[in-house]
Amino acid sequence: MKIRQISAAERPASMFPLQAYAFTPSPWPPEEIERYRRRMRFFETAVNLVAEEDGETLAAVSAHRMRQNVRGLVHDMAGVASVAAHPSARRRGLVRALLTELLRQCRDEGCAVSSLYPFRPSFYAKFGFVGIPRQRITTFAPEGLSELLRVDLPGEVERLPMRDGFEAFDGLVRRLLPERHGFAFFDEARAAEFREDPVWVAVARSGGEVVGALRYKIDRHGGDLIGEELLCTGPLGRALLLEFLARHVDQLARIVLGVGTDDVPELWATDLSAVTEGKVDYPRDNAPMARVLNVPALAGSRVGSGAVTVEIVGDDLIGGVWRLAGEDGQLTVGAGGTPAATLTAAGFSALVYGVLDPVEVLTRGLGDVPAEAFGPLSALFPKQMPYLFADF
Repeated sequence: MKIRQISAAERPASMFPLQAYAFTPSPWPPEEIERYRRRMRFFETAVNLVAEEDGETLAAVSAHRMRQNVRGLVHDMAGVASVAAHPSARRRGLVRALLTELLRQCRDEGCAVSSLYPFRPSFYAKFGFVGIPRQRITTFAPEGLSELLRVDLPGEVERLPMRDGFEAFDGLVRRLLPERHGFAFFDEARAAEFREDPVWVAVARSGGEVVGALRYKIDRHGGDLIGEELLCTGPLGRALLLEFLARHVDQLARIVLGVGTDDVPELWATDLSAVTEGKVDYPRDNAPMARVLNVPALAGSRVGSGAVTVEIVGDDLIGGVWRLAGEDGQLTVGAGGTPAATLTAAGFSALVYGVLDPVEVLTRGLGDVPAEAFGPLSALFPKQMPYLFADF
């Protein structure tokens, strides 16, 4: 078996048959391959690895070059995707070998963190990944927002095809990136494909500044407006977008939106009846996972106070003894010392991403955390739910 890095131009012949069989309806029509080939200009910066045997591609993995906010610090991130193997080659360790090489290479090329959507979380947990929250979906009838139509808000909403609204949308996403924990987005090469999406984008502006945006489709008259993430810089941007949605009251039965883990749709209006859920059902509705690839790169993250030394075990990328301290609200990282707790890579990543506290790390089997280390670790890494915006 040979591992080889391939270019975007090679993906249609080598990776497409594997990932299409794994993730799409099949057999696929011939024109689907051509459609995929036309998309390759957006994958020029991706890292693509394949496992070959006798000239045949048996397994493949890829990483999109992305940026992610982790506790206020924006890092280069490896967005792992297109993990697939030929059915006859599964259970042979090919994907394991590819992922090990991919994560090492991405770390060496400057990625401090990595995220993915797993086909089976327990498989990726062995690579140091830990679960983070899935995006919530809220569903409600537009008449529940009718009270917003009586308010004169300082701003306006423009409805545009994505090709015309892309610059405003992309600019808002990149503005939100350094502000929201867990938020991630693609580099310019990959993000450019969104310009061609056949969707509407509602752009909210106030004083000429973009304060909100929503990508959406309408499936039919009397049907659903299906929105992606409701993005806004604050309450005004959200209110402007919701007021725009309220104007669809006689056109649609329901509005379906993606929202962050800290959004509370039932409080958007007095008479709004909303169902908000975060459905996780593998392998179709997957919750994301994330991990740290480089501990020293975390220096400067926004953390609490105190200091603690931990040992990370069982991981070739971040294993070792690390002294972690919060100084003036920022993390400092040093090597060596006497560890107060022993963590797996997944346990350490859970604390950094803010999804588990030290007690939960212990009960989940992600580390040996003595009771006296609960307080220092909790103070340094208070729980803070990340919102992984990008789906890849």
